[in-house]
Amino acid sequence: MPESPPVAKPRRFRRRPAVRRLQSVFRGAPVTVWFVVVFWILGLLTSTIVSGPAAQWRVNVAASAHSLPNHWWAFLAAAFWAKNLVGYLGGTALVLLACIPLERQMGSKKFSVAAVLTQIAGLLAAAGFWEATQVLMGSWAREMSGLFYLGPSAFVCGTAMAATASMGALWRRRIRLGLFGLLILLALYSGGFADLGRLGAAAAGALLGPILLGRRPRLVRPVSSRHEGRVLVALLVAVSAVGPVVAGLVPHAVGPLAVLRFLFTDIRPVDPQTLRILCAVPAQHRDCEAAHLQLRAGAGAIFMAIVPSFLLLLLAEGLRRGRRFAWAGVLMVQAGLSLLALTTLVGVLQAAGPDTVAGQLVDASQPGYTTQPLALVIPLLVPVMLFGVLLACRGLFPVAAPRGTYSRLGLQLLALAGVLSLVYIVAGLALASGFAPVPAAADLLADAPDRFLPLGFIADIPPAFFPQSTPAVLLYEGVGIVFWAVTGVLVLKSFVRPSPPRHGDNKERALAILKSQEGGSLSWMTTWAGNTYWFSRTGQSFIAYRVIAGIALTVAGPVGPKNLTSAAVEEFYSYCRTNGWTPCFYSVSADVRAAAAGLGWDCVQVAQETVLPLDALSFKGKRFQDVRTALNNAAKAGIRAEWVRYPTAGLSIQTQILAISEEWVADRKMPEMGFTLGGLDELNDPEVRCLLAIDTQQQVHAVTSWLPVYRNGQIVGWTLDFMRRRSAGFRPAVEFLIASAAMSLKNEGCEFVSLSGAPLARLTHALPPDETPPGPPSTPPLSPSSTAGLDRLLDRLGSALEPVYGFRSLLAFKSKFHPRYVPLFMVYPDSAALPGIANALTRAYLPELSLGEGFRLLRSILGEPVGAGGHARRQ
Repeated sequence: MPESPPVAKPRRFRRRPAVRRLQSVFRGAPVTVWFVVVFWILGLLTSTIVSGPAAQWRVNVAASAHSLPNHWWAFLAAAFWAKNLVGYLGGTALVLLACIPLERQMGSKKFSVAAVLTQIAGLLAAAGFWEATQVLMGSWAREMSGLFYLGPSAFVCGTAMAATASMGALWRRRIRLGLFGLLILLALYSGGFADLGRLGAAAAGALLGPILLGRRPRLVRPVSSRHEGRVLVALLVAVSAVGPVVAGLVPHAVGPLAVLRFLFTDIRPVDPQTLRILCAVPAQHRDCEAAHLQLRAGAGAIFMAIVPSFLLLLLAEGLRRGRRFAWAGVLMVQAGLSLLALTTLVGVLQAAGPDTVAGQLVDASQPGYTTQPLALVIPLLVPVMLFGVLLACRGLFPVAAPRGTYSRLGLQLLALAGVLSLVYIVAGLALASGFAPVPAAADLLADAPDRFLPLGFIADIPPAFFPQSTPAVLLYEGVGIVFWAVTGVLVLKSFVRPSPPRHGDNKERALAILKSQEGGSLSWMTTWAGNTYWFSRTGQSFIAYRVIAGIALTVAGPVGPKNLTSAAVEEFYSYCRTNGWTPCFYSVSADVRAAAAGLGWDCVQVAQETVLPLDALSFKGKRFQDVRTALNNAAKAGIRAEWVRYPTAGLSIQTQILAISEEWVADRKMPEMGFTLGGLDELNDPEVRCLLAIDTQQQVHAVTSWLPVYRNGQIVGWTLDFMRRRSAGFRPAVEFLIASAAMSLKNEGCEFVSLSGAPLARLTHALPPDETPPGPPSTPPLSPSSTAGLDRLLDRLGSALEPVYGFRSLLAFKSKFHPRYVPLFMVYPDSAALPGIANALTRAYLPELSLGEGFRLLRSILGEPVGAGGHARRQ
């Protein structure tokens, strides 16, 4: 009988693939591997593994504010040593986890250049900043002068930021926001030389990354969407919330904002030696009792001390979701912190005498130091500046909770506080022997409100009794912890509750008319946020509009019976004149143009709509070869078209759609447009259908949304709105989705699909010179006289925006479906109002356009390019 093979051989056989993969990983990052080897060899040779370099050796290898000019090499050498064994182990783990993927992505040569340059530049920037702080904030410079830097963390931060230049827009933004937020927090609140060095290295890496790729770095990138604006404000609030906690927990926090930890009191746990010193002096009896409490109940005291930070973090999540309640809550907290900061700092100054300086606020053990007033003013102004930012960004947070949400929340919190107070009193009486002195019921009742207040608000109030036993400590601290933990859960739940309809009865009335009467292919856009509704005297027609700087800008034309279009236009004109507005009908069809012409109005073509009649549609013949190729390739790749409604789609689908959308808008040089161009907010509508290109692994490659077109209570067509594709997904996914939607809707009995209008694009931009549009023209040609100059201006504007938004490329893309072309017009009563109309259109499409972006756009219109290297996207 043959012998069984040894057990060890199969094990070695099973391990070989893992070993080969590990070897392959290390071969792809030789610089990182050699750095780790040299890192440990130098530590062993110099006997610095356990406790770091000795004092006489440290001056040559540790970077500090005094390394220049005599020890300049320390800025690079500091990366090869660490402070102790924990530093060596942590630095090794950081380098292996971060630098191996970074080097494999960037290449060894670029990685090496980035590591060396960002290490040196970051620490040089920290040293230069130290020189500047000596003039402006002497106390910070004085504290920082005794600190030094060792370890590889600076160049890791720098190379990580440099590597983001070659990443996709979504991940680039996430990594930069997260890393910069953390490093700025540490620099402002901890404030050590190492913190400044890491921040400087990260900034250098962000500038160096594009240069390594042959591009010019962009110092400032505009906020590209409302969602990104919310994330930035939320991150700012979160940093302001966590910063004082970091300053309170870090043993030697010296940053310019470290003094803000006094808003929450000193939250570092008291050690037994300090306790004995305090209790040895009879005059410090109260301090002894307070320190004894903090020693016995450190965790609970720390949590109650950081309740304001806890609340701000909760509200920051609400800000990320665009919640108006969160905005108001943060505003109130910042107003309270502003008042508390002023009161605290003034109180400390008065208590210490007229010669007190800001340096003594940070370390009272250094008498005799003087500092500039700026060191005291900056921390005081932080809550005030945040208050101003929140006021300026109010428009980013329009989402309201359903009616009654927060009144119910208030009642729930009052009931919870009452129940916990009762538990505290009853349990306190049962555990009275565990307190010193033993409290009566009246003492517990008087003390109950203090159990819910942050520690910073009651630090100056001497407590009537202290917990001694463990159950008493748990009761004493647990009441507040339970209250605020439940409060956090309830507040977070309120942020995820669906918002109420954005319009009241007017929207419902308009929606009833839209469904029962007759609108155009763009009529569903009248239901979007930001519109106001005007109704005709007969009640059969309505117009959706928004007033911007005296211009009543409509969304498409009147919705209602076609035979009442002229009457609705004239009546709306009269209504606008009564209110002192100038009406402007935007993206309207030929019948509205004709009605306005009867009133003597001017018009200009502003877009080109593409319509696919479905009655005889079949993608056959040579001219549809690209469309058939997309359909065939999708079938081979296992990609199918699937209809969903965004509000009821699964969380996985919603998350993927959000990621695709954010990737699409994140890397643009101008903000995301709105008005007649829908985004994610407009997708969240149960009447809107989404068609997804999805593979067998449930990965979404592209998404299109379709708006219903009603006539006499029936859906007769659908209009394409949202159209975005994953950058690394199936390339012809959008062609596949449009063709699939057309055939699917044809089978459902629909008459047509509209591929929507392409703003600032005309038929001449979509077709080659030798090709003519199919079928007869939909409208007579425009009058060449009064609008010729405006036509040229719009043509130049379209050219300027083409590298950013690609409207002309979009129209050319739609031409492969060989649609029927329908021009869309803008009509207005007076050419003298054109500057105001242009301003209204800009603010409608780009409500968050900054002043700098506006000037850049103006230069583009006047003949200068928007920016180099852009190309139109058709996602």
